[in-house]
Amino acid sequence: MKIILYASIALIAISFFILVIYITRTLTVLQETIRRLTATIDHLDKEVQSITTETAQLLKKANALADDVQKKVEGLNSLVHAVSDVSSTVQSFNHSLQQFSSSVTKKVDAYQEKVVKVMQWGNAFMEIWEKWKERKQKKTKGAIFDGKK
Repeated sequence: MKIILYASIALIAISFFILVIYITRTLTVLQETIRRLTATIDHLDKEVQSITTETAQLLKKANALADDVQKKVEGLNSLVHAVSDVSSTVQSFNHSLQQFSSSVTKKVDAYQEKVVKVMQWGNAFMEIWEKWKERKQKKTKGAIFDGKK
């Protein structure tokens, strides 16, 4: 019975030894995994800091660009207002020109009959004057031939 007892104790000791070896191996693998995980986290931390720095620089540039764009937009606003004023002035000028043209057309239409009559009177006057001139020349020529002059 002592042999069974010693054999049992030896078996327990061997089992415990094997268990310790497996636990040691598991802990060694776990330690290596934790070391790699730590290295990966350190690498990620450096990458995040680099990205944070680049993001801050990009944000500063974006803010500067936004300020520049805002200033240029404000400058363009005054230009747009000036162009709008010019457009209003041109429209007003066109309206005035249309009114003037319409007024002239109405007056020409209103005085057209009078102008035609004046031209007819002018033509009649010219004909009378031409006839009077011819008569005067005939009288003058007739007087020269008669020897009265």
